[in-house]
Amino acid sequence: MTARRFVLASASPARLRLLRDAGIEPQVVVSGVDEDGFPVEDPHQLVELLATAKAGAVAIDLTEPALVLGCDSMLEFYGEVLGKPGTAEAATQRWQRMRGKTGRLLTGHCVIDTATGRRATGVGETVVHFGTPSDAEVASYVASGEPLHVAGAFTLDGKAAPFIDGIEGDASNVIGLSLPLLRRLLAELGVGITELWNENR
Repeated sequence: MTARRFVLASASPARLRLLRDAGIEPQVVVSGVDEDGFPVEDPHQLVELLATAKAGAVAIDLTEPALVLGCDSMLEFYGEVLGKPGTAEAATQRWQRMRGKTGRLLTGHCVIDTATGRRATGVGETVVHFGTPSDAEVASYVASGEPLHVAGAFTLDGKAAPFIDGIEGDASNVIGLSLPLLRRLLAELGVGITELWNENR
């Protein structure tokens, strides 16, 4: 079997860990796309456009054939689209609003096959039910630094896990990329996900 080169167009350690745990060892190439440069109001369109831009920015510079995956995650919260809070103050305010409520974690995906120029895109959606951490717990969580640089100011696989009461849908989508959706997108391009497993290389 011919090995398929797989490139992750993201610096996210969570996405890298998900792929590795699923048997895929990608090459990481950060896209450098400005996430603030897309004035699109519809959250589904926005995450899909950002994912496509990230994958495309990396794919265009590759000199050897590869499958390139770009992703972008945001939290849709009562009509508002929330990305990375960036500051401790913003993360604290966000958690004070989210406590006891529900949001939808959206992750845009784009896979580009540079050998053919074909691409497949989709958006994963998972409902997240937030718990009710105390002010002291929120302060400690924000002080850890974890929520400042992740979509929605929380993680499902890190320190925020005790503050998430439950989800409806795909857990991997909340962590960074939907593995079931990735499988379907690869299939659209004629690639079986098992072809990417490390032991097949």
